[in-house]
Amino acid sequence: MAAAGRANAAPHGRGAATARRASAPGGAGAHKPAPPRRPTYIQKLRAPEASRANALHAGAWWLWALGLATAASRTTNPLLLGLIVGVAGYVVAARRTDAPWARSYSAFLKLGLFVLALRLVFSVVLGSPIPGTHTLFTLPEIPLPAWAQGIRLGGRTTAEQLVFAFYEGAKLATLLICVGAANALANPARLLKSLPAALYEAGVAVVVAMTFAPNMVADVLRLRTARRLRGRPTGGVKAVLQIGLPVLEGALERSVAVAASMDARGYGRTADVPPAVRHTTNALTLGGLLGMCAGTYGLLAAEGAAYGLPVLLIGLALALAGLRLGGRRSVRTRYRPDRWGVRAWLVAGSGAAVAALMIYAVALDPEGLKPGVVPLVAPGLPLWPACAILIGLLPAFVAPVPPKEAS
Repeated sequence: MAAAGRANAAPHGRGAATARRASAPGGAGAHKPAPPRRPTYIQKLRAPEASRANALHAGAWWLWALGLATAASRTTNPLLLGLIVGVAGYVVAARRTDAPWARSYSAFLKLGLFVLALRLVFSVVLGSPIPGTHTLFTLPEIPLPAWAQGIRLGGRTTAEQLVFAFYEGAKLATLLICVGAANALANPARLLKSLPAALYEAGVAVVVAMTFAPNMVADVLRLRTARRLRGRPTGGVKAVLQIGLPVLEGALERSVAVAASMDARGYGRTADVPPAVRHTTNALTLGGLLGMCAGTYGLLAAEGAAYGLPVLLIGLALALAGLRLGGRRSVRTRYRPDRWGVRAWLVAGSGAAVAALMIYAVALDPEGLKPGVVPLVAPGLPLWPACAILIGLLPAFVAPVPPKEAS
């Protein structure tokens, strides 16, 4: 019986030991930690979280916005203009930060609506050369002298006239909204830091002005609060004078401190440049700026599409060459310069692609991009120009994600 008991106890002991080994942390039956998953192909393509090391160059946002603005200048179709506004708004909503300049998009949007309404008011009050047969209402007309021929105040207002004014106002409003998108996405301080060496004096002046303005506003608020706590009035001419004197004194003290620090860092040093190089620099810069103005006018005008882009590129090349030569007189270094990486090329290239495709579309389908108003017809949506505008959505997927959205 004892042997039988020991025989029965042995399996039980082995089973308990096995169970203890299985339940132990390093036992045979313990669950090993799962190996880390390798990032998938989609995760590799996903935009990273924005940081100081991978932040997108501010110039890429401006090139993207100027590409959308160029596309908007080639059409008066309200559907395409609305699509451009939607693309710009989506990218701003997806990639803007909490910085103060990022809130400027709504201001530009309101400004665009104001410009559109003002264009309609001018069309009603001052008339329009567009003929029309659908009369909406008639205002009392004020007779004008002979030298003001072609201008009228009041008179008949037609539906064709208002639709034409709406198309033109919508184009101008879209241009303003595209500029507002660049202002909301590009860091102005980093954009000024990326200026060529020949223009660094202007960049420093703008940076100092941008730094001093918030400080002066903060000083005014602080002094008004202090006067209110002391029971003194904060309104009126006398109060303004008493507040303005300490603010001016603080601004002068900061100016002296900044001037001393700039002088200690060698601000204003210039190198010896031969007169021939200096004259060549002036000629190239001036000629390049004139060429850029002429090329921009050609792109915006309806008849200048043939010569606008070549003249703009030639002027840009001359201006860059002049700035390159002009930078020889500036002896300075850059602290942590911004890099122009692959994502910056993709952002800028998407805007350039939208502009190029819209310029090409004008030659193929002028009626679709610029619908007529006489006779009055509803505008249609051209398919492939609309698809070309959607290329402008690429920055919403390749640009680094702001920290607030990544978290």
